[in-house]
Amino acid sequence: MTKTTEKNQPKNLSRRKFLNAAATTAASSFLIPRFADANKKHTLRILQWNHFVPEFDNWFDHSFVKKWSDEHDTEVIIDRVGMTSLNSRAKAEINKQSGHDLFMFLRPPSSYEDQVINHDEIYQECSNRFGKPNDIALKSTYNPKTNKYFGFSDSYVPDPVNFRQDLWDDVGIYPNTWDDIRRGGSKIYQRHGIPIGLGLAPELDSNMALRSLMHSFGASVQKEDGSLNLMTPQTLEALRFTRALYNESMTEEVFTWDPSSNNRMMLAGHGSLSLNAISITRTGETQKIPLSNRIALAPAAAGPVARIGVNHLMHIYTIWKFARNIEGAKQFLIDYVGEFREAFIASKFYNFPCFPDTVPDIMQLIAKDPNANPQNKYAILSNVEEWTTNLGYPGYANAVIDETFSSWIISTMFADAARDRMTPEEALKIANLKVRAIHDKWTAQGKV
Repeated sequence: MTKTTEKNQPKNLSRRKFLNAAATTAASSFLIPRFADANKKHTLRILQWNHFVPEFDNWFDHSFVKKWSDEHDTEVIIDRVGMTSLNSRAKAEINKQSGHDLFMFLRPPSSYEDQVINHDEIYQECSNRFGKPNDIALKSTYNPKTNKYFGFSDSYVPDPVNFRQDLWDDVGIYPNTWDDIRRGGSKIYQRHGIPIGLGLAPELDSNMALRSLMHSFGASVQKEDGSLNLMTPQTLEALRFTRALYNESMTEEVFTWDPSSNNRMMLAGHGSLSLNAISITRTGETQKIPLSNRIALAPAAAGPVARIGVNHLMHIYTIWKFARNIEGAKQFLIDYVGEFREAFIASKFYNFPCFPDTVPDIMQLIAKDPNANPQNKYAILSNVEEWTTNLGYPGYANAVIDETFSSWIISTMFADAARDRMTPEEALKIANLKVRAIHDKWTAQGKV
């Protein structure tokens, strides 16, 4: 196996140069060294979350990882934690400057850029082997200010509308737009006493769903160039709409939700609609909950400006600068992407590929699923890239976006306006001040 030398190591690429390089599949693409000493046992430590689809973890551990471990004479140690523990574990490893070789996040970890390697060479090699990554991956892991890939994304999770088909048929409305959701949700609540479940809590699902609503109204935290954009009439309109939606069709439980609350609400028959990944329907199918057959899926709702939804989760692996097996971690990610068709199937269509060419028959797979009722339930995901975007839209997922997200500023702003703790104008003003302070901090550090 040819070793990488200083001469053939790729230098840090600008995004434009990267995309040009990725468009070609040169036979002389650089090679990350594999383990050459067959008599020496290596170790690769990986931390990631407990997947919502248990079958995926089973495939990952007992099929892919076992095979990779044997091929690379490497003991692979996987540690799993709940999704809410990832950030605290990352901070602990950074403080100790010791931990896992691969660390998985569920959103862009741009605040940790100085603690990780540049992952550009992994993107290059995967592009040479498997075709170009999609834009959502690049915008979720690249900082154009520093010209650094602070992570590597293999997949993302779309965030469609989950709704009770029987209830919405009863009022004669399909949840195609946010206006439809408001009108239909109000009628269902009045007629059946079953509310809409749109999270307004300091947690991941609420944060993602509310950004989808904002973007559909033309609002965003930042502009494409990274300058602030929260204090706009469009944000105010989104706040006023959500306040009306809450008053007409929701209950106060949404202010104290955790990331699984919308799943429990829908599967218990206590909700008419929620924004979530397909974990709701997949859990219902796995646990054979009869009600799940009445839960249908729709694309992200259209607003006055656009039909757009922020990804529910973004699977991003990072390699710490202090990792002990950096080269093994790189190779693991490259080989994992090469097996992504199996990963997609094992995840039951939960993990959508960031390298689309790795699942060439994806349309056929989602068009007819024997586990679903009806079997074409997941066919609405066929154009998911047309309406799914990255955290930080329309710009990149920079450190300002990361800290704003983890500080729950957006969900708190919406909650304060919805429950009349503040007027929409007051809630927006306070949120804007908080975001500006974060922006000034990271600008001073040269990260935006």
